[in-house]
Amino acid sequence: MIPVSKPSMGNEELEAVGKVFQTGWLGLGSTVFDFENILKDYLGVKNVIAVNTGTSAIHIALDAFGISAGDEVIVPTMTFAATIQAILATGAVPVFCEINSDTLNVDVADIEKRITAKTKAIIPVHYCGQACDMDELLAIARPKGIKIIEDAAHAFGSSYKGKKIGSLGDAACFSFDPIKTITCGEGGAVTLNDDEIAEKIRRKRILGIDKDTWHRYRNERTWFYQVTDIGYRYHMSNINAAIGIEQFKKIDKFIERKREITMRYDKEFRTLPGIKVLSNNYAETAQFCYILRVENGRDELMNFLKTKGVGSGVHYIPNHIQPVFKKFSPDALPITDKMAEQIITLPLYYDMTDSDVELVLNSVKEFFNAKS
Repeated sequence: MIPVSKPSMGNEELEAVGKVFQTGWLGLGSTVFDFENILKDYLGVKNVIAVNTGTSAIHIALDAFGISAGDEVIVPTMTFAATIQAILATGAVPVFCEINSDTLNVDVADIEKRITAKTKAIIPVHYCGQACDMDELLAIARPKGIKIIEDAAHAFGSSYKGKKIGSLGDAACFSFDPIKTITCGEGGAVTLNDDEIAEKIRRKRILGIDKDTWHRYRNERTWFYQVTDIGYRYHMSNINAAIGIEQFKKIDKFIERKREITMRYDKEFRTLPGIKVLSNNYAETAQFCYILRVENGRDELMNFLKTKGVGSGVHYIPNHIQPVFKKFSPDALPITDKMAEQIITLPLYYDMTDSDVELVLNSVKEFFNAKS
């Protein structure tokens, strides 16, 4: 079975982890700081704080900006449940918004309609790696003092008008789980230019322990620490950072191969009736996953692909219909509901062979040719 996604790792990552083992310092330390500095240079942002998951990144960013009980956070319902769980962890209320059917990114006009006096943040999701319209989002948020905290879990390596995702909103939150563009095994990061909030996040990621505690990691006053903030055990380990550093060295080839496959898929699928290809800015998008819209028979296609040895998935089941989140559901999200019945995720990963790609293409074509 050709999987929907999988990581690409080799001896380089294994050797890097071995070197961390040899130091005996497995937790937060110099390898994490090295990884942060690499990302800071790549993204063109003043601060990078590495954490243990992308979910932690969103939660700790919201928390550091003071989002709390009674506040509202506007977010697309078409995202992974982690985004919503992070909002709820602060005590805030998720306000679900519509998406654009061409890109599956947020509908900015719909967001503007949902802003109230309680709205304290907007979380746009850069779906499949393609950037949301950040200029429009910032134009409606900044005058009202609303924070833009980007869910960039899909978008490491992507750009918006020539600037890397991660340096545009008030903060951006990345994921480095096993299937992302680069992986740390597990991991995430918050990126931002606000030094004061960045220092708060650094303290919060390791139980609210203040700056003097970093001396412990530099062999200075190893006995001293102060706890000054409510915090969490969200820090990244040296083990995970070592994997991330080696993965980063390969990012250009990862992006290029996935772009090549995406463009091939798009070219072939545009000729098939009953399919809609998402709009894609190839030049600036580091494609995370590949999603098609199937106007009729999505589930039947998934079953057919399985018989051909081709994996598929649905990313995502909208959160407003999930049992635990239903109470936050708005009256109607017709575009999201329609897309939820149409979208299918097809295999896309760096190690896909040309024959794998051909099998996916031919299997989809066979299904639709049989229907016509």
